This record gives sequence, structure tokens and C-alpha cells, in this order.
Amino acid sequence: MNPGSDRPPAYDPLSTLMDSPSSYPQKLDLARSFVLQIEFDEPAYRAASFLDDRILGPSTKGAWLPLERVAATARRGQNAQHLHYILHTGHVGSTLLSRLLDTTGSVLSLREPLPLRTLAEAGDVLGQPESLLSQSQFELMLDTFVRLWSRGYPTTRCVVLKATSAAARLAPPLLRRNAASRAVYLNLRAEPYLATLLAGPNSAVDLRGHGAERMRRLRARIATPLKPLHALTPGELTALSWLAESLTRREILDQWPDRVLAVNFDAFLGDMPHVMQQVVDHLQLMTEPGWVTRLGSNPALARYSKSPDHEYSPALRAQVLDHARNQHRDEIRRGLDWLHALARTESAVARELADNAV
Repeated sequence: MNPGSDRPPAYDPLSTLMDSPSSYPQKLDLARSFVLQIEFDEPAYRAASFLDDRILGPSTKGAWLPLERVAATARRGQNAQHLHYILHTGHVGSTLLSRLLDTTGSVLSLREPLPLRTLAEAGDVLGQPESLLSQSQFELMLDTFVRLWSRGYPTTRCVVLKATSAAARLAPPLLRRNAASRAVYLNLRAEPYLATLLAGPNSAVDLRGHGAERMRRLRARIATPLKPLHALTPGELTALSWLAESLTRREILDQWPDRVLAVNFDAFLGDMPHVMQQVVDHLQLMTEPGWVTRLGSNPALARYSKSPDHEYSPALRAQVLDHARNQHRDEIRRGLDWLHALARTESAVARELADNAV
């Protein structure tokens, strides 16, 4: 800024990159090897339900930077906190859990950062001819973003990153990076999961959008031939989504039984203080005395966690599910029949259906 000039100084995201999370890596462009860094403060993190393009606006300050410059700066940084994860199978209370952890006063929550999805997709094709990245380039990118996601504010004692449901498949390389990192993995039994997704007005788009990747993931885990996506009914497609995510979850729980806590969303709603105490203990969080017992009056429980402008509650959720069970009875049955048919030939599927903790 020149002396006497009324123009504001140009935004310089690298100058404070490792001092504060307020220079946020919002997007990763693999084709150009550039990162979009934006100015983003602590209240904005707490307000954001998703760290995708919905956080961008006309007044957003940001700049596209070469990835190599961001990576070099990140390697020199010292502002690192413990980084934990919320993993989930989709529509199972992960945003609510994240918002409740916000109220501890010691957690910085990152809800579904876009680069995590980009890195998960890149990881799917590593070693294949179509991969844009070598293994070493992928590892460098993942290291860079883990460092960036680990930054905190002065009151931050740990960062808890909530992944998108499909991006949970990236959990193995994330957990291998730091032995201190832990995760909470949320899921539901198949029937309430089907009712939940079939009740959602935008669920069909979500299910079809993730369908191809989930089909590939499922086919890699079972031997039984499957009908193509276009031949599946809505209930069967929902069941496929539950199964692909549940089998991914099972592998991660089996691999890290001490570092990944399994949480059933219905059990969470049924005894929130008890389950939240388990979560707090598992993530080794510091909370004020009585914090868990005061959860029943937490404002987050009266709002829709993904869109806090709308009222919501466990009682309203129960009403929505009852309505879905009536309205989508046939598709729920088709989805469950599809799962039980697979269970007759696939022991892993039978295990998931028999496990009441799923």
C-alpha cells in the first residue's frame, strides 16, 4: 500500500499462512497444481456447515497460489494442533456432532473441506495410467493439507475435521500420518438409513452422484455380481450406498480398533450425554465441568445442523422417518431385500446386517 493511498492492501495469504487458520485452503486444482487460499476468520468457521463453494461471496478475499509455494511454506510452519476426524456413512448426525464439539471452546471444526474430496478422488487412481499424480506427489499434497488443517487459533486445543461420507475412504493414509490422530465413525442400521435418505428431497441426486464411485468400492470388496447402477431401484441404490460405506467403515474399525470409535446415531440420540462423554474421552478433549450434562439445553439440538436457520429436533426427525417409512415402504423393502440377498453369498454383508451396532 502506497503512502497516502486509500486503496486497501492486497491480500497476501502466504504472509500468515502458518500463523493462523485465517488463510484457508478452500480449493485444490490438480490440473494446474494451484491452491485457492481465502481469508476466513474463526466466526466464519463456526458458522459454516460446509467448507465448499457456499462459503465464497462477492466480498471474499483470496488468491490462487502455486501448490509448491504453499507446500514449502507449510513445511516451515510451527502452529500445529492435534488433528482428529469425524468419519461417517452419510446423513447420520456428523454435522450435529461437529457443532456440539464447537461448544467445548477448545475445538476448531473443519466441516467437509473440498480439498479432502479432491485428494480422495486422486487417491483412487494412484498407480493407474490416468493418474495425474505419482505416489510421491500425492503424499506431498496430503502432507501439505494435513499441516494446513492442523493450524489453530490461540484457544484451539485440537482441530476436528469432518469428512464427507465418501471421502472417509481416505482415512487410512490420514491416520497413518500421525499416531496421535483419532477418529469417530458414525453410522446407522440399514433400515433407518434407507428411510432417512429416501425421505430427503435431494437424496436422489446425492446417491446418483456418488453411485459410480461407491459401486467400484463395493465391487472391490465382494465377489457376487451386481446389477448396474441404472437398473437399481431407488431403494436398492440407497442400500448399495449404505453397504459400500459400511464395509469401508468396517475395514477402518478393524484396522484401528483403539483409534477409531464407532458411534451409532440412534444410540447417540437415545443417550447423548453418555455417548458424548465417550467421544470427548476418545478424542482426549478438555471440557468445562458439567459440559456434557448441559447438552440437553444446547441450541444446536433445536436447529437443523446443516442449515441452522431451520428448526429441527430428534422428535421431528422421528416424525420424518415415520412418514418416510409409510411413503417409501416398498423401496425400503426392496433395498433390504437386496442386502439380504447379498448376505446369502457374502459373509461380510451378513456380518454388517447382523451387527446391531452398525
